[in-house]
Amino acid sequence: QVQLVESGGGSVQPGGSLRLSCTASGGRIYSIWDMGWYRQAPGKQLELVAVITGAGTTNYADSVKGRFTTSRDNAKSTTILQMNNLKPEDTALYYCNVHGPLENYWGQGTQVTVSS
Repeated sequence: QVQLVESGGGSVQPGGSLRLSCTASGGRIYSIWDMGWYRQAPGKQLELVAVITGAGTTNYADSVKGRFTTSRDNAKSTTILQMNNLKPEDTALYYCNVHGPLENYWGQGTQVTVSS
């Protein structure tokens, strides 16, 4: 069974940066699968933040375009979310997601708090 482990969350002041990492273990992650990041703020719905396809195409929520960048290392079964110029509205629990044709895996979440 594949497990996703996120790291890199924390507290930062507005304008600061954080780098989230998600690594899969316990099973095989195919390079053609999509790897993405979602977040959920208190009282709000889960929303897609960024996704990178197996072909390397990226897609971002409008609210993070130009500030966040996602990448992947297939050899290490890892995806990265680099978050720059963080804003208080970016405060949320961030989840890593990996899915294939029949598979859908989620990490346990890592908290990001942006506050002065």
